[in-house]
Amino acid sequence: MSAKNNRCTAIWRYLWGCLPVFAAYAGYAQEKDSLTEYRQLEEVVLWQQRKLPEHTAPVPVQVLTGEALKKLNSLSVADAVRYFSGVQLKDYGGVGGLKTINVRSMGTEHTGVFYDGIRLGNAQNGQVDLGKYALDNMEEIALYNGQRPDAGQSAKAYASASTIYLQSRKPEFAAGETYHLHAGIKTGSFGLANPYLNLDYKISDYLSARLSTAYTYAHGRYKYRFTNGVYDTTATRENADINAWRVEGALYGTTGFNSKWFLKYYHYDSERGLPGAVVANRFYRAQRLWDRNSFLQGEFRQQVSERYSVVFRGKYSKDYSRYLDPEMVTTSGFLDNRYHQESLYFSLSNTYRFTGFWKLGLAVDYENNTLDANLYRFAYPERNNYLVALTTNIDLPRLNIQAGLLSTTVKDRVRYYKGAEDRQEFTPTLMAGWQPFGNPDFRLRAFYKRIFRMPTFNDLYYTFIGNTFLKPEYTRQLNAGFSYRYHPGTYLLELQGDVYRIWIRDKIVAVPGTNLFRWTMLNLGKVETTGIEAKAKLSGETGWGLVYGAQLSFTWQEALDVTPGSSAYGDQIPYIPVHSGSAGISAAYRKWQLNYSFIYTGERYSQKANIPSNYLQPWYTHDMAARHEMNVFGNKMEVAVEINNLLNQYYDVIRNFPMPGRSYRIVLNYTL
Repeated sequence: MSAKNNRCTAIWRYLWGCLPVFAAYAGYAQEKDSLTEYRQLEEVVLWQQRKLPEHTAPVPVQVLTGEALKKLNSLSVADAVRYFSGVQLKDYGGVGGLKTINVRSMGTEHTGVFYDGIRLGNAQNGQVDLGKYALDNMEEIALYNGQRPDAGQSAKAYASASTIYLQSRKPEFAAGETYHLHAGIKTGSFGLANPYLNLDYKISDYLSARLSTAYTYAHGRYKYRFTNGVYDTTATRENADINAWRVEGALYGTTGFNSKWFLKYYHYDSERGLPGAVVANRFYRAQRLWDRNSFLQGEFRQQVSERYSVVFRGKYSKDYSRYLDPEMVTTSGFLDNRYHQESLYFSLSNTYRFTGFWKLGLAVDYENNTLDANLYRFAYPERNNYLVALTTNIDLPRLNIQAGLLSTTVKDRVRYYKGAEDRQEFTPTLMAGWQPFGNPDFRLRAFYKRIFRMPTFNDLYYTFIGNTFLKPEYTRQLNAGFSYRYHPGTYLLELQGDVYRIWIRDKIVAVPGTNLFRWTMLNLGKVETTGIEAKAKLSGETGWGLVYGAQLSFTWQEALDVTPGSSAYGDQIPYIPVHSGSAGISAAYRKWQLNYSFIYTGERYSQKANIPSNYLQPWYTHDMAARHEMNVFGNKMEVAVEINNLLNQYYDVIRNFPMPGRSYRIVLNYTL
C-alpha cells in the first residue's frame, strides 16, 4: 500500500475514533437548547496565585500567550521558542526531528521544562523533545532565566538553571455556555496531515472537563543542498517520516472552601525515521525510533486562611522507547535497544504570609526514577531524589527581594556493578527588583543563582561508556537588567535589556576511547559565558481600526572554553553563535491578519576547535502567514496560509543534518 493510502487510512481511523465525541457534542447541544430553569447559586470565593507581570519580575521573563502563538508559523513548542532571545534550538530537521533547547549556552540538561506546573523528566538522558508538544492545546509558553519568582512552587522549580513553563488551555465558559468544540487540520509540505480536536464541557458549576487529541503524519521528504567542497548537488532527505498520536484528558474542579484542583492524563505514541547525518557521501540511513510516553498528574491548591496556603502535586509517568539500527549487526541480530523508564513524584508546598509584605515558603519534593533496558551488562539503575526548598519574599512598594536555599539529596542504586555515590548539595538563589524612580514602568532587576545538574543514567551507567565517578555540573549565574514600558494611550512600547555572566565547572564531556563505539564520560570542561540580551515590543491601534504589533530581540554571547590545558582554550564552544536575533511584525484589520517573522543565527563552529574545517555559516529564515476569519453556519472559522523559509535558504542547525527549504502549510480551524 502506498504512503498516501496509509495516510488516508490513518486519518479516516482518527476521524472515526472521534465520532463518539461528535455524538456526545450533539447530546450536549440538545441539553443546552432545553435549558429553561434557573437557580440561585451560593457565593464561592476562589483563591488564585498572584502572578508577577513580565516587566516587574526580578528575573528576565519572555512570554508567548495564546494570541501571540497564533501569529507564529509554528507547529510545535520547539518552533515557537526559537523566537526567545538567548535560546539555541537544536533541531535535527523535519517534522519528526528531535528538537531540544539550550538556554544561554548552559546545555540542554540545565533547562527544566514544566507542563502545567509539574516538571517533564527524563532521567535517561536529561533531554526533553519539545517537538512532541503541539501548539493547538497550548495557552502560554514562558521562559524564565534563573527561576520563576512565584510562591507556592514545587522544590523542583528551583532545581534548574533556567525553566520553561508550558500551560495548556483550560475550559472557560461565559454565562449560559456548557461546551466548546474546536476542530481543525493542518496540511502542507512534506505530506503533512495534522487533524486535531479539542472539547470543553461544563459538568457542573464546580467541575469541567477538557479532551484534546491530535494525529500527525508526514513522509518527511524534502530537497536540500549538499556540498563537500568538490561538487555541489541537490538531494532528497529520506527516512524522516513520522506517525504520531496524542491524547490528553483533564478534569478541573473548585470547591466552596477556597480550593481548586486538576487531574490530567497524557499519552503520546509515535514511530519515526532517523535520517542521520549526511557524511561520506551517504544520503540514506535506516534507523527507526519508537516512543510511547504516558503520565497521570494532578494538583490540589488550598487557601487554608488569609495567611497560609498549601499546594499538593503528584505524578506517575511511564516511558518506553525503542531504537532499531538495521545497519549494525550484533551477535543476536540487528541492534534493537529498548528502554522502559518509570517515575513517581510527589510535592508539598507551603506558603505563609507573616505581614502584608513578607512571606515564607517551604516546599518538599520526592521523586523515584527507574530504568530498564535489554542491553548487555546493563546496570538497571534506580534514583531517589529528595528536595527541600526554603524561600522568603519581601515585597515593598518599590522593592522586591526574594531569596531561597535548596537542599538536594540524590541516592542511586543499581542491580549490578557499583552505583554512583550518594550526594547532597545546598544551592542558594538571591533575586531583587527595584523601582528607582517614581515611574512604576521603569524597573531594575538582578539575580544570583548557583545550581547543579546530576549526571544522567546514560552518563553514569551506559554500557562501555558510563562513568560512575562523575561529578555533577555546577553553574553560577549573575544577571543585571532593566525593563521599561511607555504607554501614552495610543500605543505601548516595551523595552528590556540584560547583561549576564555564567560559570560552568566540571562540565561533563564524552571523549573517544579505543574505538568509535567505546567512549568515556569525564569531568573536564570549564566554560565561562558573557552575554547581552535586548528586546523591544511595540503594539497599538490606529484610529481607523488597524491593530499592529512588532518585536525585535538580539543576543550577543561569548561562551568560551576555559578548561586548563585544553587545546581549544579561549575558543567559542560548539554551536553557540556570537550574534543571534529575531524580529516579527503583525497587522490585523477587521477579520484579516498578516504576520511576518525573521530569525537570524550567526556563524558558529561544530567542534571545540575554532578552525576553518569546523566553521558553520550564518543562517536566517523569513516566514509569512495570512489569516482570515469568517462566519460559517453561525460559528467562527479561521483559514490560514503559511510560508516558511520564504527565500528557500539551505542551512544546517546541526552540522550534516540539513533543514528543509521553502515549505507551505494550510490551517483550518472551526469553533462551536
